[in-house]
Amino acid sequence: MASQTVFKRYEKKYLLTKEQEAEFLKKIEGRMALDQYGECTICNIYFDSEDFDLVRKSIEKPVYKEKLRLRTYGVPKDTDQKAFVEIKKKYDGVVYKRRVEMSLAEAEDYLYNGIHPNKDSQIIRELDWFLKTNPVQPAVYLAYDRRAYAGIQDREFRLTLDRNIRARHKQLHLTDGAVGERVIPEDMTLMEIKIPGAMPFWMSRILSDMGVFPVSISKYGTYYMQHPELYRSVLNNHRMYYDPASDVVALEAVRSRKARMANKSGS
Repeated sequence: MASQTVFKRYEKKYLLTKEQEAEFLKKIEGRMALDQYGECTICNIYFDSEDFDLVRKSIEKPVYKEKLRLRTYGVPKDTDQKAFVEIKKKYDGVVYKRRVEMSLAEAEDYLYNGIHPNKDSQIIRELDWFLKTNPVQPAVYLAYDRRAYAGIQDREFRLTLDRNIRARHKQLHLTDGAVGERVIPEDMTLMEIKIPGAMPFWMSRILSDMGVFPVSISKYGTYYMQHPELYRSVLNNHRMYYDPASDVVALEAVRSRKARMANKSGS
């Protein structure tokens, strides 16, 4: 079966206790079933600038935001495994995801070493433009154990249940194993409902009856905020370029000063 490469949908997130998860699964019996991926470990490398610009912008909840990640379904034993390079954008509440499939070796050559894959498509060109306009590098490894469900009558209506969400900001290769620090409490499940249009009434009724409401949460953003050494990196990366006469850290001014000094030393 060919993998889907283009997605457009709304995504709603919910945090469930173990008891709520068990009750919810009973209520959707006969309406949703495990999809073709079923249960597996999702492994990701998120890419960002050295100052973590992408995740910092995302946390500010702008109208438009985007992220780049490398993903495998299952923990890869070697770089021959199938992987996906994904660019995910969110505009005015609508999520647009575009991805291209290649071997993990090709993907790492492309994203880590700047070696272009031997293929061309509209999505590849979009990725090329993103990489040209965003100087990114591997930033965070993030994995979780996922069960994916699809509607029995409407296969486009999907939801996922993610447990054991863990992350690290060292050993940033997918073949380094699915280990990391826990991102959300052990007894919680992150549910994401993926809606191509309107939420089905029966699902809205289930969530309302259970008293379960959407939450604003990002796996990558949560891990970032849990680690001061990451969100302080923007200061550490530019400390030598601060204006000693000012108590105010104006990042763009500091970056401009860094660029002028780099140009001067290179001339």
